[in-house]
Amino acid sequence: MKGTSQHFRKSAIGGLVLGLTGFLAGYAQAACELKLGVVGTLSGPAAQWGLALKGAVDLVAAEYNAEGGVPVGSEKCRVAVSAFDGKYTAEGAAAGANALVSQGVKFIIGPIGSPEMTGLKPIAARNNLLVMGNGYAKNAIGPQWPLVFHNGPGPSGWADPIVKVAKAKFGIKKVVVVAPNDQGGTDIASVDAVAYKNNGIEAIEEYYQRGTSNFQPIVTRIINMQPDAVDTASSPPGDTGTMAKQLRQAGFQGPIGHLGGPGTEEIARIAGGIDVLKTFYWYEPIVVDEKIQELAAAYKKAFNTDRPESNLFFQWVGAARMVVKAISKAGTITDTQKVAEALRSLPVEDPNLGKGLWIGQEFFGINQELSFPFGIGTIIDGKMQPIVKQPAATGK
Repeated sequence: MKGTSQHFRKSAIGGLVLGLTGFLAGYAQAACELKLGVVGTLSGPAAQWGLALKGAVDLVAAEYNAEGGVPVGSEKCRVAVSAFDGKYTAEGAAAGANALVSQGVKFIIGPIGSPEMTGLKPIAARNNLLVMGNGYAKNAIGPQWPLVFHNGPGPSGWADPIVKVAKAKFGIKKVVVVAPNDQGGTDIASVDAVAYKNNGIEAIEEYYQRGTSNFQPIVTRIINMQPDAVDTASSPPGDTGTMAKQLRQAGFQGPIGHLGGPGTEEIARIAGGIDVLKTFYWYEPIVVDEKIQELAAAYKKAFNTDRPESNLFFQWVGAARMVVKAISKAGTITDTQKVAEALRSLPVEDPNLGKGLWIGQEFFGINQELSFPFGIGTIIDGKMQPIVKQPAATGK
């Protein structure tokens, strides 16, 4: 009995040790958590863009969590997402970044607009945050922000080929480029205007106060200029839809462009339908084909709802995946310098988006801008035309 008792005690202790070891191993794995912050406009006229950003990061987190987490060194880390509404303002994005820092976040996907990027970058620099943001300002990224990457390209990459197509299709000789009067508008509109001028088209820039709801005075000024086309540049979809509606009501018959971002479905809805838009051309960040549709199906399966409406969703999936791949390659969830080095060394390639390029050196002075193949969209005589796929912009 004594031997049996001793054996029992040894077995019990051994079982306890094994159980405790298993518990601690499980605890260690659970304790490894990769925190991804999202800052983007989740309300107001540009909410469609921010919701696409958040949905993309949620999907990438779900992809990795379904596989047990992100491989980081010898362990796997669960991915957690914290999102803040930057409200398309510098102040809103700064507040969001500060809130994420207080949570221990080291990696931010977003923001999605130039005003937000302006507010977020100083917070990121002070706290050594790695940022994969967007925004078409002329200083969206640069050598002074080595940890800030750009989910691009911006108009410096794709404005020229779209202008060439619009000129050939619509015979444009004079265009008014209209956008908000902050950096999120002026930097994009001015780059678009140069693209028009470089193609022999007279370009006039017109700006409005962000938050404007009645565009009738602007529309009257535009009509009096007698342009062949109006380009709403980086105006949010809500603003563009309202302007398009009021332009048509005022009798403007020429093509309307949107060389600052997608959102044609929302623009058409607000304008009153694609028959109201009538003739329209725009930048489409992604051409939706069979491989891209797989992402929509994956989102539906993961969250039991349709993916966010804006096709920026697909572009942000590719960007978020690149950041997480770099974290895994670097083997750290805290050392953002090391992750940045890994990110720069990664080839631009995604199983759904295809192959792209790192660009940005010529325009921004730093080669940290993602460039995937993009599309040119047109509506002609109220009928949606197939999106024409273009190769990844080289930035030259």
